[in-house]
Amino acid sequence: MVTATRRSIPLLLLLLLFSPWFFSSPNATGEEAFDVRHHLSTVTRYDTARNVANDNGGAFVVSTVPDGCHVVHLNLVARHGTRSPTKKRIGELDQLEIRLHNLLKEVKGMSEQNMLYVQKFPPWLWGWQSPWKGRQKGGELLSQGEDELYHLGIRIREKFPELFDEEYHPDVFSIRATQVPRASASAVAFGMGLFAGKGSLGPGRHRSFAVISESRASDICLRFFDTCETYEEFRKSQEPAVDKLKEPILDEITSALTSRYQLNFTRHDIASLWFLCKQEASLLDTSTQACALFNSYEVSLLEWTDDLEGFILKGYGQAVNYRMGIPLLQDVFQSMEEAIVAKEENKKTYEKARLRFAHAETVVPFTCLLGLFLDGSEFEQIQHEKPLDLPPKPPKKRNWRGNVVAPFAGNNMLVLYGCSRNNTNGSSLFGKRTSNYFVQVLHNEVPVKMPGCDSRDFCPFEDFKEKVVNPHLKHGFESVCKVNLEYAASKLQSKSWLLSRKLSRFFHWLFFLEDSKVHTHNHEEL
Repeated sequence: MVTATRRSIPLLLLLLLFSPWFFSSPNATGEEAFDVRHHLSTVTRYDTARNVANDNGGAFVVSTVPDGCHVVHLNLVARHGTRSPTKKRIGELDQLEIRLHNLLKEVKGMSEQNMLYVQKFPPWLWGWQSPWKGRQKGGELLSQGEDELYHLGIRIREKFPELFDEEYHPDVFSIRATQVPRASASAVAFGMGLFAGKGSLGPGRHRSFAVISESRASDICLRFFDTCETYEEFRKSQEPAVDKLKEPILDEITSALTSRYQLNFTRHDIASLWFLCKQEASLLDTSTQACALFNSYEVSLLEWTDDLEGFILKGYGQAVNYRMGIPLLQDVFQSMEEAIVAKEENKKTYEKARLRFAHAETVVPFTCLLGLFLDGSEFEQIQHEKPLDLPPKPPKKRNWRGNVVAPFAGNNMLVLYGCSRNNTNGSSLFGKRTSNYFVQVLHNEVPVKMPGCDSRDFCPFEDFKEKVVNPHLKHGFESVCKVNLEYAASKLQSKSWLLSRKLSRFFHWLFFLEDSKVHTHNHEEL
């Protein structure tokens, strides 16, 4: 009987190994509708982000521009399109390749009775190599990113034909980008779509156009995050705290995957595998490798940790995050005022569009300056510099989602309209206002509610000025971003005092020691 039982064990193992239950993915039953591409935070492709925008908790609205209103001016603040991993991140994936190789080497020494667990390892893990292995450079705009910006340019021209019917001139259609190549390349791709068929170059009748860039060291309009000293100090001080907030989630998932696959994963391994998942799903259109290691709830938790980091270090987590973007807000508002003056003076030629291409670190603070993705009470809080609650943990819904706020090619458009007073909705549209001008904000091309304008998407220009712009303009870039000189001087004075005190004690001790030696020496002589 004992012999028969022992012989039955391999048969049992074979039955388990070839059973459908054994090979089922953690995502298999009841989770077919879950699409990991909708949960990649700011690594999300633009088309995917537009598809999930309406799940954002009601921030977006269906809007119809009232009769008698015509577009006067357009401001665009856009993030660059889909890009490759940066050089630093490519190095992280190279290290992950070595780490996975070492983990699987340990498995080869397992005894026969543990081979059941070996069969649970996803086949792709054996011999996996990073798709970016050997790359010395990274971060460049990919063909997918070019396509995103090219078609964005086409759609904007189709949406506002009366704005772009004029002959191109750099003073009429101003295009600006940061000096980072992926941002300027995005501006070029956008311009090719915007002006397609308007020139005489090649079969596509393209035309040349200017893209203006400021030096990285002085670009306080689009790269304010690089020149704001206070923000740099804040970020450095908060990054360890953010890591601490993420640790319980990473530990929970590390434990789950270690148990699931019987591999000794570390917290760092899980973070790197999640990064690989996002790159594979977004850039390589595959979710069957690294992403398949996680179930849907684990993906939602990892997405939340990314959103949490973005909220604290780039968004509403601290006023300096968005107040440093005041020069950009001023630039946008000034361009609208100039367009209004030009229209009032009946000028035929004036700047009709100011188009900017930058980074998530630009788009996110600007989104916060506009007060988007907040309710009315939260908007009042940021106006008074009061802290907001952090985005709630899944499964609770949240307004702040990186895949909506700042996906690849994510953008805010501020459209200035001039409206005739004889339109059919005159009484409700104008109220007691004397201006004929209104502002509409489109986030990722969709009208979005502005809490500063009573949660409307179509806001009287005066209200936009008084309730959205002016409360921020009481702060200047210098006052927000420069370290307080008096405070720094007092700290330096305090450090100098401490240093002098320490030196005084040291010399006192030294002289006391010498005196003691002399006294002892004299005593010995006596």
